[in-house]
Amino acid sequence: MQQFLPAFTGLYNARIFLLLVVFLCISATVPLPIMFMLALASGFLWDAQCALRPDQLDPLVFPDNIPSLRFGTSIILFGLAGSLMHGFPSFFSQGKWYFSAILTGVATAVYMLAEYELIDFLRGSFTINKGVMSQIAYTSLFSVLVSPLIFGTLYLLSRLCHHHIVNEKNTRPRFGITPHFPH
Repeated sequence: MQQFLPAFTGLYNARIFLLLVVFLCISATVPLPIMFMLALASGFLWDAQCALRPDQLDPLVFPDNIPSLRFGTSIILFGLAGSLMHGFPSFFSQGKWYFSAILTGVATAVYMLAEYELIDFLRGSFTINKGVMSQIAYTSLFSVLVSPLIFGTLYLLSRLCHHHIVNEKNTRPRFGITPHFPH
């Protein structure tokens, strides 16, 4: 599905990283070992989608060897971003999804900045320009905007499966309405 989401060329080629956003939203709701298993699976899928080996490239089009990250690097980066998200699970368990949505944007920015700096390190230069920072900022903003839909879907699925991802005792009544969870 990621291949069908276009880049927003007017916004420095920012895009919605759907796999990353879904992984980050799930990271706020699952225990740590499951989060690391999901980081392994998500990072593997991401690398399988994005990996290019130098022997696969046409030497007439790419005369120089293009430095790229090794297969498996995304697994570590997904684990890093998921750990950041999992470090603040109380926000989501208290029903404060908006803090978790903002944290999704922060974790996306950390992921993209770490990936960019690793690629920059392989190239032998450390340059961050306005375009790169704008792309990271807009992509993080898109993550913040999409994450409430993912959190809502997770909440709906948890209610359908009679699983509590939001604690009743930690939630305060909103507008005089106490949340009801079926038992």
